[in-house]
Amino acid sequence: MLRWTAGVTRMDRLRNDVIRQRFGIAPIADKMREARLRWHGHVLRGKEDSVRKIALKLEVVGKRSRGRPKQRWADTLHMDLKAAGVHPNLALDQERCRDTRLADPATKRDKR
Repeated sequence: MLRWTAGVTRMDRLRNDVIRQRFGIAPIADKMREARLRWHGHVLRGKEDSVRKIALKLEVVGKRSRGRPKQRWADTLHMDLKAAGVHPNLALDQERCRDTRLADPATKRDKR
């Protein structure tokens, strides 16, 4: 979509990150990381008996199958917290948690 907007074709041999940088658009992986962290804070601030909080703390009993372990949501969240440099308990403080946004192109665009 950005290539089409910029009038760039594949024959111009421009990388996608160069085009995103030109428009001030954040990579989708960063936006997904923000959404996961936002959801984690939302769950932690919820009531103790809510379904989402119970599901977050759920421990499945049993043995995993052979081979490489499947990546769990908790593992991904742990990597996101590490990448953002955020302490897990920071999610309880909603005001400080808002400052942890890494990729927010709307604020860049609005300041122009």
